Amino acid sequence: MDPQAVWGCLCLLCFSLLRAANGNLLPSFQPRSLYHYQYSLAVQLQHTSTPSPWGARLQAEALIHLQRLWRDPGGDELLQLQIRDLKAQHQPEEERSQDSTGGSPVEVALSPEAQAELQQPVFISWNSGKVKAFYGNEAENILISNLKRGITSLFQLQPHAGTTVEEDASGSCQVTYTVSNHSITKTKDLLSCSKPKSGFTSMNKIFGVEWQPPSRSQYVVRDSLLQSVLAEESHLVAPALRSRSGIKITSRQQLQLVSPATPGLAEVSGQSLEDVLAGTGARPQPLGMASLPFRRLCTHCPTLRAFLQAFDRQRVRTDTSKAATAWQFQRFIQMFRSAKKSDVLQLLRRAPEEARPFLLEAAVAAQSVGSLAALSDFLDFSQEPKSLLEKFLYAAAFSPRPSGELLQLVLDKLDGRQLAPEVWETGIIAMGSLVGKLCQQKLCGLQVVERGVETILRGLGGAREEPRVVVSLLALGNARLPESIPTLLEHAEHGPTAVTAAATSALQRFPAAHISSKVKQVMRRIFHQKRKSYDKTCRLAAAEILLDNHPLPMDVINILLATTEMDTEVATFLLLKVQSSLHDHHHLARKILKEIMGDPRINNYNFFSKAGISSSFSGPLAVTQDLTSTFGLDLLFLEGGFLRKSISHFSLLSHGQRLRAAQVTFEAQGMESMMGENLSEGEEEPELMAGMAATFFDVQLRPVVFFQGYTDLMAKVLLSTAEPTSVVRGNLLLMDHHQVIPLQSGLQVTLKLQGGLGLDISADMDMSIWEQELKTSVNARGSLAMDFQAELDSPLLQATLRSQTEVETSIHFDTKLRFSSSPVLMCLQLREEQVPYRKVLTVSQTAGSRSSTARRGRRGAVPSREFALHQTNSKVCNLLLAAEKE
Repeated sequence: MDPQAVWGCLCLLCFSLLRAANGNLLPSFQPRSLYHYQYSLAVQLQHTSTPSPWGARLQAEALIHLQRLWRDPGGDELLQLQIRDLKAQHQPEEERSQDSTGGSPVEVALSPEAQAELQQPVFISWNSGKVKAFYGNEAENILISNLKRGITSLFQLQPHAGTTVEEDASGSCQVTYTVSNHSITKTKDLLSCSKPKSGFTSMNKIFGVEWQPPSRSQYVVRDSLLQSVLAEESHLVAPALRSRSGIKITSRQQLQLVSPATPGLAEVSGQSLEDVLAGTGARPQPLGMASLPFRRLCTHCPTLRAFLQAFDRQRVRTDTSKAATAWQFQRFIQMFRSAKKSDVLQLLRRAPEEARPFLLEAAVAAQSVGSLAALSDFLDFSQEPKSLLEKFLYAAAFSPRPSGELLQLVLDKLDGRQLAPEVWETGIIAMGSLVGKLCQQKLCGLQVVERGVETILRGLGGAREEPRVVVSLLALGNARLPESIPTLLEHAEHGPTAVTAAATSALQRFPAAHISSKVKQVMRRIFHQKRKSYDKTCRLAAAEILLDNHPLPMDVINILLATTEMDTEVATFLLLKVQSSLHDHHHLARKILKEIMGDPRINNYNFFSKAGISSSFSGPLAVTQDLTSTFGLDLLFLEGGFLRKSISHFSLLSHGQRLRAAQVTFEAQGMESMMGENLSEGEEEPELMAGMAATFFDVQLRPVVFFQGYTDLMAKVLLSTAEPTSVVRGNLLLMDHHQVIPLQSGLQVTLKLQGGLGLDISADMDMSIWEQELKTSVNARGSLAMDFQAELDSPLLQATLRSQTEVETSIHFDTKLRFSSSPVLMCLQLREEQVPYRKVLTVSQTAGSRSSTARRGRRGAVPSREFALHQTNSKVCNLLLAAEKE
């Protein structure tokens, strides 16, 4: 016998045995037979923050006619699928109280045109459960076509266990099959689905959306015939910061064989699939299986053209700390995104001077073609006031998802112009932020990004003045490009004090993965002063880089040993920094520090008995299900008791992501000589100076100098207006998320999250030489308006679930030092005023000509509070307050 024939017989035998073991799970359809399946669909959108189901519900039933038209010797089949007798209903949510029940289900009727399109058949190229191709009318309504894709997806299966990639209405997804008796279970990993790119999200995941999407389908096959399908999927989506304000989407499809096969049309003759399709008379075209994106037109949304027509009666709010301003900010962003360049430009030119910064911020946040083109024409960097130009540059820097076009606009406005120093510095700072965020979006290869990096490096290389070098280094810190690390190391090790401080500050912003052994080696040389002497603040920054990035045990030990030779205040600060890291459960060095501190040769009185007044501590401010906010304060004093540097920082930790939301640094130097104190041996006398630096949402701002030099100090004291310095004031788009979720049923859900933040942060530093007191204060007032909505689009029903939340807050952080006494008395006060909030839930539905809207709302206020930082601080505050009363 021919060996090939024997091998073929063995393969056929094995195949037959496997088929028998699986209960004949290879589905097939007989020729000239018409199969009738009962199809049912149930979709629900529900607010998860309500105790009882409250949302939009759609149910539909139809009869599915399925017939095999053709089969070739290789097993490929052409099936014709037709939807008949569709009936649907939805549950309206009328205006009602929270305790009442909803109305009766309402029938949904399609228009005659939609009904005719729905009944047009589609054709499936099919082989043993696999949909190889899908054919239909490409001019058909997208929602009707997607519904047919959803039903067709139910016929996508395989008869044996394993993991594969399949394409259906959800996209190209990884699926896993398990087989048991007559049952096939398909589990789809919806997070793995690839589909045409649509939507966008904020770069920082803390301000994005959490999405949990399980999907499971159950098939029953008997005697090679598909008997039933039950496909269920569920999507729980919510803002990462507020999971309790989420929306749950459930979709359930069922297909049930309702009668034995009945005689149908005769099979179409033809040599190829193309011949058979041409003979159907419908002339179908090949279509993709993945659902097509659908964009709903908003008929009630505000437009910029309508705003301009009533411009004289409109008011643009300017109080950034009010929620009403944050809501208006978001409305302008929406108007700008759909507006023409001419309308945006007209508004910017007609607006009063006090409203222009607000409108400029909204135009930058919109990032539409029209708004960027209008800004390009409107902004004249040779004439506009510095404050407006800086407002534009900072608005660009804070963009949650900047585009290459926005960076191009910034580069064009800065290129080749003679600019005021403040504008140039702010521009370089903004450029670094834009470059960094574009690289996070994997857009580093764009020509405009390369040009931005070259501009920063050219500014750094050509800088002759120290402030310009410092600002360029801070811009590299905003960009956080790994290739800039050698440049930062060079300046950190060999630059003067201010340059070293800026370079090490930039290196501190890099993630641990980029703090290589070479970086650590340079930090060791700086901390241990191997090549030259460094300012104490630079040495401490180098130590923090070593401690915060997977330190070696020997590094920790050497840092602790070095404290025995340091000034009391520096040693005290560093030891408290180590102890504070031990209490941070998320700190990368916590495990190593615990092991080292278990050694009595290290953890003993000799090391940890320093009596300085410097301090470093951090602790939680608020803890919710999704968010932990912490406050930290580092205070470094000089040996004579004068404050050298203070750093107050607020951090957010959510779902494994950490964000330094705000950091304000006050720094003073040269005070010891003015107070008659002697310098340490070999220590150079620093220039008298006091200044401030701030970082918000990972964007380093331009440093602010309060005074520089004795003459400047006297002038500021004599001419002081007692007005605080504005650190940042304006509006920024914190959350910007747009996501399309194609359900397997062919229906589509669009998620939108927009969060506008209004900030008004000011800082003040008041020093009285005669009373020997120093006061610093940081006042932060803000408002947050968050709009989260899910839109369901289908040919039967359009529904929108919306959750709107607004919050207003005011936080004050004050520091008071009296250095006339010994030891220096220091009082820290952190307090929060009453926090009012409001939340509104809305359900809107449209089916045919019928529309309904229901709302629920809640408002309240969190009481004001003052945070107890630590016990010693409370005692000192009581002493100072008592002295003031006397």
